[in-house]
Amino acid sequence: MSKFYARRRVSILAALSGLIASVALFNAPTASAALPTPVSAATARTYLASLTVATEDRTGYDRDLFPHWITQSGACNTREVVLKRDGTNVVQDSSCAATSGSWYSVYDGATWTAASDLDIDHLVPLAEAWDSGADSWTTSRRQSFANDLTRPQLIAVTDNVNQAKGDQDPATWMPSRTAYRCTYVRAWVQVKYYYGLSVDSAEKSALTNYLASC
Repeated sequence: MSKFYARRRVSILAALSGLIASVALFNAPTASAALPTPVSAATARTYLASLTVATEDRTGYDRDLFPHWITQSGACNTREVVLKRDGTNVVQDSSCAATSGSWYSVYDGATWTAASDLDIDHLVPLAEAWDSGADSWTTSRRQSFANDLTRPQLIAVTDNVNQAKGDQDPATWMPSRTAYRCTYVRAWVQVKYYYGLSVDSAEKSALTNYLASC
């Protein structure tokens, strides 16, 4: 083989390798999924410093006080909108139910192909919101909070991971994927700041520590 053809072969192989790498990178799941992008770590630190620190009080909490999965458009409710937003190649039937697609759960790194394997997580849980100020809200405001598609508050994740999280705050629960924790705390602080919710002392300490390394 001549030196010319040898060099040409190496060049072609290098180009193919680069193309394959680019395709793999393009198809890899992103760290942020489709959650609305939270504020920066610097902004989150500023927001956190302004939040009221108070003891939580769950007296009177009832999940039904936060009307959720309301109709958003046509036949689609909030859950179905988030499933469509957060999935890949999602197909919905005439009633807006997802019949196929693929979902990457940023909390644990799992990929699912059945919508029934996903929960829509309220990043700041409803009970946590109640504990930190939502008990004084109108039902209308609690409904807005429970169906907020504008702030980084709703995200499709593995169902049993969401159930394990329950109503815990970052002092006692964080996503197992460490790569997502900075996004998670930035989103948490943004939602609490926007809605004027308080933080307890352990929660603020945890948020401060996580944001320090973002």
